[in-house]
Amino acid sequence: MKKPYKGVSLFTGAGGMDVGFKAAGIDVLWANEIDKDAARTFEENNPNTILRNQDIKEVIHELNDYKGVDVLFGGPPCQGFSVAGKMDPNDERSKLIWEYMKAVEIVRPKAFVMENVKALGKLTKWEDVRTEIVKQAQDLGYSCEYVILNSADFGVPQKRERVFFIGIKDKELTHEMLMERLKEYTEKPKTVRETILELGEIGSEDNPITCSAKITLAQKPVMRKSPYAGMMFNGMGRPINIDDTANTLPASMGGNKTPIIDEVLLRNPDEHDWVVDYHAQLMENPEIAEYKEAPSRLRRISTKEAAAIQSFPKDYIFHGPKTSVYKQIGNAVPCKLASAVAKTVLSFIEE
Repeated sequence: MKKPYKGVSLFTGAGGMDVGFKAAGIDVLWANEIDKDAARTFEENNPNTILRNQDIKEVIHELNDYKGVDVLFGGPPCQGFSVAGKMDPNDERSKLIWEYMKAVEIVRPKAFVMENVKALGKLTKWEDVRTEIVKQAQDLGYSCEYVILNSADFGVPQKRERVFFIGIKDKELTHEMLMERLKEYTEKPKTVRETILELGEIGSEDNPITCSAKITLAQKPVMRKSPYAGMMFNGMGRPINIDDTANTLPASMGGNKTPIIDEVLLRNPDEHDWVVDYHAQLMENPEIAEYKEAPSRLRRISTKEAAAIQSFPKDYIFHGPKTSVYKQIGNAVPCKLASAVAKTVLSFIEE
């Protein structure tokens, strides 16, 4: 593999996708991010990349200087397509996918990768949008396919499904070819327990407490079969099964939407699982649940732990207030997933 390849990064965020693409051998020359905190985070960790902390529309003309780079990649804001949002096709943020395609037209890279929420790749509601993305890519000379990938299949300790639109210039690309190549980079993830235990103890210098939102039991819990689904606590923060991979970390972390773990169980796997016990009681008879308040052994995950679950390197530095850092982490593309996609794309470029 010839290294380094040259890349341009759009809607960069804190740089999760860039970590993965750099690990695959891509030198990111230019990046763009509108959020000030995320831009500071990116600059801190990528001092050799030119970063424009502005609206993409104001700086898109600069892409003329990067015509023909190997890869253009990025994840336009997804709130307009997300089932967690209003799913409004007229949401200004939804329209940024067309700004991304305009960038493809200017740069004409050898390949492009556009990431977004699973809903954009799956729901009938967005079929016209998918068709238009593929058509615009084909009109520019790209074979374009989209795949929905789960980060847990690529070594990330988190079940996070995302769609990737991948275009390769002047070459044949099929869905089957893509999936076949991607299989080469599948990897069994560590559990959340293993991931967190590699960090310092909570409250230590290496893993400071960053969320103090009180954990209280819901007066009217919404039950599901799994103890780790439903809503047994006030707020949207759900408990994490530490002996498995985490569910998708939300960008709304920082307050009572921050996921919960059992510190005692984390340190001692032989301890009883409080969450499982409480769930079993509620399922049997919510009126006679033994517990009236959450025990102190339950706590919120820290930003360091959230970053590790997203497969960021341990030494990655984040800037901004704590809520902003949680948001940057929750919005990021898991680094290991990005790396697998980048290596797959490069394998097509190399042929």
